[in-house]
Amino acid sequence: MPTLAEHDRLWIRRYHPRPDATARLVCLPHAGGSATFYHPVSASMPASVDVLAVQYPGRQDRRAEPCAATIRELADHVTAALLPWTDRPLLLFGHSMGATLGFEVARRLERDHGVVPHALFASARRAPSCPRDERVHLRDDDGLIAEMRELSGTDAAILDDIELIRMALPAIRADYRAAETYVYEPGPNLRCPVVGLVGDDDPKVTVDEARAWSRHTDAPFEFHVFEGGHFYLTTHRRQVLDLLARKAVRS
Repeated sequence: MPTLAEHDRLWIRRYHPRPDATARLVCLPHAGGSATFYHPVSASMPASVDVLAVQYPGRQDRRAEPCAATIRELADHVTAALLPWTDRPLLLFGHSMGATLGFEVARRLERDHGVVPHALFASARRAPSCPRDERVHLRDDDGLIAEMRELSGTDAAILDDIELIRMALPAIRADYRAAETYVYEPGPNLRCPVVGLVGDDDPKVTVDEARAWSRHTDAPFEFHVFEGGHFYLTTHRRQVLDLLARKAVRS
């Protein structure tokens, strides 16, 4: 098994290490996203919460590495990377594709390692049992950029920088492919609580599709609806951070 230092370098970013923390919040990015998206989360958590932001291959300092082909492949790698960090309660927060990934990571932790997360936060994503036929990954580059503009999760200045966005498109397309080709395999429900979060005007998920996460856990389910679209959490940052902090501190 790779050493902890190797996992740190490849998969885990700790922007504000808190060695005396009593819980760990693991943040999983959206399609095309990177660990740096969660830097503000790391900065805002109380001293009792150690934030681990996951860095997928194919972007930023991992740009030379091949992207994961499937959510399951990504989940296998992320689960292995998290095992050295399971000495304290883990909470998983995933936004969009990251929520599906968080679900598969939680499954693996529970099934294969006897580690039950203290919560899975599923943000802006349909429940695994609510598939849609989506083919954004098959669009040309302009179509992919148009999708990103519609979701408003990427700085307009970046989208307008043709050279920069073209460099990022292979990873973005690979993430969309992994998310859109994911097929839920029925199995035992999670034993960890699930918290669903969604914007009421999200084109990628309806409120009912997000509420259906309740079907995937035998533990308590909690649900929060915010005004806004797919990236509601940028508008309601304070409320989301407070929710994460409250749950983590109680772990």
